[in-house]
Amino acid sequence: MKRVIALLTLSLFLLSGGQLKAEENVRIGKQTIKLNDRRMTPEALWAMGRISGYSASPDGRHIVYQVGYYSVKANKSHHVLYIMNADGTGKQLLTKGDKNETDAAWLDNETIAFLTGGDVWSMKFDGSNRRQLSQTKGNVEGFKFSPDGKKVILLKSIPFHGSIQENPSDLPKATGRLVTDLMYRHWDHYVESIQHPFVTDVDENGIGNDAVDILQGEPYECPMEPFGGIEQLDWSKDSKSIAYTCRKKTGVAYSISTDSDIYLYNVETRETKNLCKPANYKAPAVEPTKTLKTQSVNSEENLQNLPGYDQNPKFSPDGRYVAWLSMSRDGYESDRQRLCCYDLATGEHKFLTESFDSHVDDFCWSDNTKDAQIYFIGVWHGTENLYSINWKGEVKQLTDTWTDFGSIQMMNNGKQLLAERHSYTAPADLYVVTPNSKKPEKTVVAQITEENKQILDQLDKPTVQQRWVKTTDGQQMLTWIVLPPNFDETKKYPTLLFCEGGPQSPVSQFWSYRWNFFIMASQGYIIVAPNRRGLPGFGQEWLEEISGDWTGQCMKDYMSAIDDATTLPYVDKDHLGCVGASFGGFSVYYLAGHHEGRFKCFIAHDGAFNLEAMYTETEENWFSNWEYDDAYWNKDLTANARKTYENSPHRFVDKWDTPILCIHGEKDYRINATQGMSAFNAARMRGIEAQLLIFPDENHWVLKPQNGVLWQRTYFNWLDRWLK
Repeated sequence: MKRVIALLTLSLFLLSGGQLKAEENVRIGKQTIKLNDRRMTPEALWAMGRISGYSASPDGRHIVYQVGYYSVKANKSHHVLYIMNADGTGKQLLTKGDKNETDAAWLDNETIAFLTGGDVWSMKFDGSNRRQLSQTKGNVEGFKFSPDGKKVILLKSIPFHGSIQENPSDLPKATGRLVTDLMYRHWDHYVESIQHPFVTDVDENGIGNDAVDILQGEPYECPMEPFGGIEQLDWSKDSKSIAYTCRKKTGVAYSISTDSDIYLYNVETRETKNLCKPANYKAPAVEPTKTLKTQSVNSEENLQNLPGYDQNPKFSPDGRYVAWLSMSRDGYESDRQRLCCYDLATGEHKFLTESFDSHVDDFCWSDNTKDAQIYFIGVWHGTENLYSINWKGEVKQLTDTWTDFGSIQMMNNGKQLLAERHSYTAPADLYVVTPNSKKPEKTVVAQITEENKQILDQLDKPTVQQRWVKTTDGQQMLTWIVLPPNFDETKKYPTLLFCEGGPQSPVSQFWSYRWNFFIMASQGYIIVAPNRRGLPGFGQEWLEEISGDWTGQCMKDYMSAIDDATTLPYVDKDHLGCVGASFGGFSVYYLAGHHEGRFKCFIAHDGAFNLEAMYTETEENWFSNWEYDDAYWNKDLTANARKTYENSPHRFVDKWDTPILCIHGEKDYRINATQGMSAFNAARMRGIEAQLLIFPDENHWVLKPQNGVLWQRTYFNWLDRWLK
């Protein structure tokens, strides 16, 4: 399921619909598509360039950034690098060949390092003087140079036979896998290799081959599966230490725990220190099927032993502190993500964002360590805006727009921020932000890229509105209403209830290349997208009401949102659809048996259908432990666990009476494809009109261009059939 913990790592990945694995020797450039009318189409969506990485030079004068271009005809992608001045002028394409060039980083004001062909290269900022720095035969998957430029971290995969035994050498063509423990597969692949960070020297001849494995002999991954990257490691300012993220568990222990830690590795002595646990810490024994919900969020023990997700360390400019993103409770992947600051001199933890009752999704230090001025992105009321915080924990909101900032980094010696921003009506572009913490209203946000201007100029935009809806328990719920382009309030429009995934990820101003509100509205639909119970940005109490209660108040909130929408004169209450993915797909399956005739059709993508099967099918067992409370086979089930299993959607198929489209990827190991197949089979055996769109080569998402277009066409053909 889409998780809050993944928001930072995936901010650009998800916005771009995900990156395909390296497609070498394919040259795909900026698209020049011409549209017959001013309506967004699947082809227009896939013609857009997707900004997915960026970095400012140390002096702040230049910015290098990455764009992915996709060809539906070739069914492939090509990732290229551009350079521009910090004000957005002087754009120049650096990538001239067929190979992907990615992960650009500055070595100095004149030199850029980047990945191509699985090795690290460098070039001058004008694209000249290209030089291969590493000689690893294409094994580098990420890198980070030390501040003094004398060393580099290289991320490389190594063979791993933990839960899957290595096949006998005399059976080289055997395809079977002998599995001996859990976590034998993750997200969309079998775990037969893991990433490790290696450190090696850099000199005038390039990157040395005498690399040291930071986790030598340790059966743990770093960065963490399935989404972690180089952002999970950072160099100390003196280039003597590396802070890295790791969950040092294997097998069953790994599958039930989210307890990752930040470690400090001394490059010279090769000694490692855990910054999240006391030196004499011993992990308590945990029953694999029992939830850990009894943990206290702010107990004294949790201030010394940080038991939840800890990740993405960043050293302060003066080198005294390390800050990172931290969750309080083990096993709870959607816990509130706080900003933790560790004093390397005293060994003390300080949580800065306690007064911000929501998630911190990305952050960076300013140049003012004395005041601990840190900038961060946080979700509040359906948007991801910019904030600042100091040592006193005083939070100031710097921007207040109906947009989402996806990621930020410092530039221009700490005076400005370089950020990516997007919304329901605008794909990702880059912005330079000049923050003003003393007078937030004077914060300046300047757009410096218009990657898809040539396409957006041909399109009429939808209109986005906020609507606060009263729920059945008397609360106020923020609901986004998206109206079609050239909206006519005298007409009636078919309307879609959008069910969010997670189950605890925000309905903020996201831009997606699949669940895209722009294209839905352009096809003549009104979208109703409620921030129902269980979503961040409305306080911790609102967020946590869904855990152990998937079919309670959150489902009533969905009904409140769509029932309120039908009071609008332009909503056609006789032509309502209900759509969603992941937990949203679960919601669709559940509502199909409880909607009381409201909807004329349903679409569920990668949704959970049978929760008893889901409990053991999913690879990350901490999720089902926390959300369901207990294993279905235990006789002393808690009230929440009993309610969860008794209200599984598959138990209400006898009440299904409405056409349904089920979509699933067979490489989805988070929610197995058998869930979608079971739902489709059940519908057809009940005599209900249904379709199954199955992707043998896709995971929880749809990443390949032709599959993406097929998804969109199938989606709208189904809606048009029943709602128009």
